Amino acid sequence: MNKKLSSKKGIDARKAAWEVIQAVGGGAFADVALERIFNLYSFKSIDKALITQLSYGAIRQRYFLDCWIDFLGKVSAKKQPPLLRWLLHLGLYQIFKMERIPPAAAINTTVELAKTHQLKKLAPVVNGILRSALRSKEKGLQLPKSNNLSLELAKNESLPVWLTDELIDWKGVDDAYEIAKAFNTVSPIDIRVNKLRADLKEIKESFDSCGIKNQLIPNCPYGLEVSAGVGEPKNWPGYAEGKWSVQDRSSQLIAPLLGALPGEKILDACAAPGGKSTHIAELINNQGEIWSVDRSTLRAKKILANSERLGTTCLQLLVANSNDLLDENPEWEACFHRILIDAPCSGLGTLARHPDARWRMNKDHIQELVKLQSQLLKSLAPLLKDGGKMVYSTCTIHPDENSNQIKNFLKIDSKFLLEYEKQIWPGEEDNGDGFYIAVLNKISN
Repeated sequence: MNKKLSSKKGIDARKAAWEVIQAVGGGAFADVALERIFNLYSFKSIDKALITQLSYGAIRQRYFLDCWIDFLGKVSAKKQPPLLRWLLHLGLYQIFKMERIPPAAAINTTVELAKTHQLKKLAPVVNGILRSALRSKEKGLQLPKSNNLSLELAKNESLPVWLTDELIDWKGVDDAYEIAKAFNTVSPIDIRVNKLRADLKEIKESFDSCGIKNQLIPNCPYGLEVSAGVGEPKNWPGYAEGKWSVQDRSSQLIAPLLGALPGEKILDACAAPGGKSTHIAELINNQGEIWSVDRSTLRAKKILANSERLGTTCLQLLVANSNDLLDENPEWEACFHRILIDAPCSGLGTLARHPDARWRMNKDHIQELVKLQSQLLKSLAPLLKDGGKMVYSTCTIHPDENSNQIKNFLKIDSKFLLEYEKQIWPGEEDNGDGFYIAVLNKISN
């Protein structure tokens, strides 16, 4: 693809989307692959929106599209050459999931890509499968059904079978379907107004005046919802001036539960990219001492960048493993008034925002994360003052990472009492992500 792009026949945007799908198929993160494409080539905003929709949609619907390849083709999806498999996903996604794209355009552009990009001999295969798919759609045909409810849910909503097994076990069939649908609903963009530099009314009026459709978020005193597909947030009014930041509505509920007060010493133990650290700083009006810790230097730089843009001057940045904080800083024993552990987790609550996440996770990986979370709780508990408050949060819905994790911790450490816990399921709280929050109080001697 040339740097000077033409949108002739929509080939260039589809080629870019195919590159993103290929990269993710090879192990790249979807957001990283998409950003690389946008940095590499010069696209207009309308083309970027199409590329995002095509690539993220095809990645999200991977299992559903594989099932159609298995049904229509002579060779199963997983036995297809990867280049062909991902190209078929691009074409099939447009046919089955994008009503505004004419089927003829979807087929013709996909076949053209095959002819001009290393799949010339397989172009008739691409043409045949896509035309068969279109005929099936026009006749109202569905994929063959089985009596396995979990398999049907996985196939229809494009989720790993192990996850649909779990969803049905946790919530029953009807609720499992609702959660699965939420996973496949494009999320709006939520923002948190920075009370240090602006107020909600001011930002809402500035968005309204620019034609950026928005509305207030219930139960989020500084939150605004912006419809997806209205451009890049960095170009919206107030961003450069640090008047607001992007943060999901469920995530906006966490920092206030710390109950932090001006002048207190607070630890954010898994802080990157800094959304909750800066939120705490805003809530205490920059009057206190917040230690933002992350083990990654690269991720810590994101905390610094966010803090500088938002003007949160009370953050102290530390690159370290939070499990080692007491050993490396013995003076920190019983030192903090509040501790936030926004723990590394499976991210199963955020599948709507991260289309590739559902294909990265498995049961074994989750159990590894459970051990890591448990160690963090044990390592950080001694750093909290008697009478202090610790908030444990995740962006997952797996009980082993959430309620079961906290139950086990409370059995081990009798100095803590559970004040409050809440499991938010995807789509349950006015379109927010799935989140878990537990508030723990350390008993005073």
